[in-house]
Amino acid sequence: MRLSYTAAGSGEAPPLDGTVRRAGASTRRRPPGWLTARRDDGPAWERPALVALLVTAAVAYLVGLSASGWANSFYSAAVQAGSVSWKAFLFGSSDAGSSITVDKPPASLWVMALSVRIFGLSSWSILVPQALMGVATTGVLYAAVRRHCTAGAALLSGVVLLLTPVAALMFRFNNPDALLVLLMTLAACAVLRALEGGRTRWLLVAGALVGLGFLTKQLQVFLVVPALALTYLLFSPRRIAARVLQLLAAGAALLVSAGWWVALVELWPASSRPYIGGSTDNSFLGLTLGYNGLGRLTGDETGSVGGGGGGGNWGETGFARLFSAEFGGQIAWLLPAALVMAVVALVLLRRRPRLDGQRAQVVLWLTWLLVTGLTFSFMSGIIHAYYSVALAPAVAALVGVTTSLLWRERARPLALAGLAVATAGTAVWSFVLLSRSSDFLPWLSWVVLVVGVLAAVGLVALPLRPSLTRAVAAVALVASLAGPLAHTAQTVTTGHTGSIVSAGPAVAGAVGGPGGGGMRGGGFPGAQQGGAPGTTGAQGFRVQGGGGGTGGLLNGSTPSAELVALLEQDASSYTWVAATVGANNAAGYQLATEQSVMPIGGFNGTDASPTLEQFQAWVAAGEVHYFIPGRTGGEGQGTAAQITAWVEATFAARAVGSTTVYDLTSGA
Repeated sequence: MRLSYTAAGSGEAPPLDGTVRRAGASTRRRPPGWLTARRDDGPAWERPALVALLVTAAVAYLVGLSASGWANSFYSAAVQAGSVSWKAFLFGSSDAGSSITVDKPPASLWVMALSVRIFGLSSWSILVPQALMGVATTGVLYAAVRRHCTAGAALLSGVVLLLTPVAALMFRFNNPDALLVLLMTLAACAVLRALEGGRTRWLLVAGALVGLGFLTKQLQVFLVVPALALTYLLFSPRRIAARVLQLLAAGAALLVSAGWWVALVELWPASSRPYIGGSTDNSFLGLTLGYNGLGRLTGDETGSVGGGGGGGNWGETGFARLFSAEFGGQIAWLLPAALVMAVVALVLLRRRPRLDGQRAQVVLWLTWLLVTGLTFSFMSGIIHAYYSVALAPAVAALVGVTTSLLWRERARPLALAGLAVATAGTAVWSFVLLSRSSDFLPWLSWVVLVVGVLAAVGLVALPLRPSLTRAVAAVALVASLAGPLAHTAQTVTTGHTGSIVSAGPAVAGAVGGPGGGGMRGGGFPGAQQGGAPGTTGAQGFRVQGGGGGTGGLLNGSTPSAELVALLEQDASSYTWVAATVGANNAAGYQLATEQSVMPIGGFNGTDASPTLEQFQAWVAAGEVHYFIPGRTGGEGQGTAAQITAWVEATFAARAVGSTTVYDLTSGA
């Protein structure tokens, strides 16, 4: 037996008198105005369908993971470091010697590092936790929607999430976004659970989950907070004063769950912890408010890999951004339909009681979508197409909830018109998106367009031929999902590596696509074409199994066997077997040797870590064995330039294959 709202089984609003009905039990009463629930096994097909959905998600996310290799080498190296050093684990250091952290808090690294500690270092042990997060997110979204809506609505929500290309990408990749999306979806589920009786403990759970989201990707998680707070304020059965106090308590839970780590880092003596990567002042709070905070909105990212420019380096801002060549194929397949059906659903639900659960669902997911979508559309700072995965649960749930509602109300002309407009609009929009990849299944765009438009016409004509109702609806659904299905299938069968990745086939006008460039002015400042000496691969902005680009800055180096053997000699005698400029250069050497390699200057070689004096002291103490010049452009800036110049002037160069190294233990 499962607990669900009355609306979950019948599609009707909860009774106004507070009656609670349980199968086989007598009727009892609660105070009027409280959301009611009943025991309901659901339709016979629900559990098999849910199992099939989760198994399909597991297959899609788990099969062929090794094709992506180390995926984002920047994070994989930090995972390796955390798997051998608890200090590196705690701070999220790039190297086991804990010279500098990655430019994000470490929660996502903790999960992957624990996996590597258990199963050993491999692509599989790093990426499997991400894939399992994808399966968990699918299940949590199903449970969240099912609390107020039909099994069909919950199932469709899960299917749409599974067929979202950017979700398929990020649940098979090692960026922090997989854990971020899972935590945000869990928080939404907890708030919907709190509406059942206005329970404070579920709000506290939601606040704690948002706090963990902050420790995953800092301020981005706060984009979901307005949706959570507004939903509880509008639909909780408590009095308004109690609601406000409960939300304040949830805020306190958020501060505790995130604040303990922030306080630890800020209070820990800077001399005995790693430098905070990406910051300009060696402060996590500075990183939060600057490079990873307001700088993302304004474009003034001091310490950024791209610099300011008010959006000049990161594409045009505005309402059209999410529909552009860069973002459209990632997330926007069903976005217009979701918005149209949400508006129609709110009109249809306008006379429902305040505590109506279905309206709460629409408000929650629509607010999540609008706040996050508008922020992404107008932010002038660093933004990548894969950030849009934060919209995936909202789009999926909104499509599932509103499609189910409008279908049940199809006898009303407005509901039927909403379904028809959404179907026809999705067919036309899918045609546009599919046409942007002219070499990828060129026939599919026309099939989707013709079938989708005909299905929309059929929906309008349904009252004339009731016997065709379900058949036409099924055709409309298949036509609407065919485009994202094709792009998702391409995504899960293709390896992705590098720091900037995109789902689906190459798109004209997108970064790395034919003729494209979402970043203006030649990409990252200082980035050079080709790899570092001794590397085999330059990986581009949109790397899907190969390609050219800014190797060393956006992907790890690939050292020769001769260089690996050299670095592994007497490795246990040194804190760092080598130092090099740039975290991705260092990552390649570190992952190949499983030894600590110092990333001078952090991600792109411009962080003030270490200072020349610190580096000279470590060399004098015999803690660094070799220096390998970088090729990220960062060796011409700041302390990285000073260290490079000092090494080249002080030590003799040695060629190892095509790579130049300096033995820092050989004397001047």
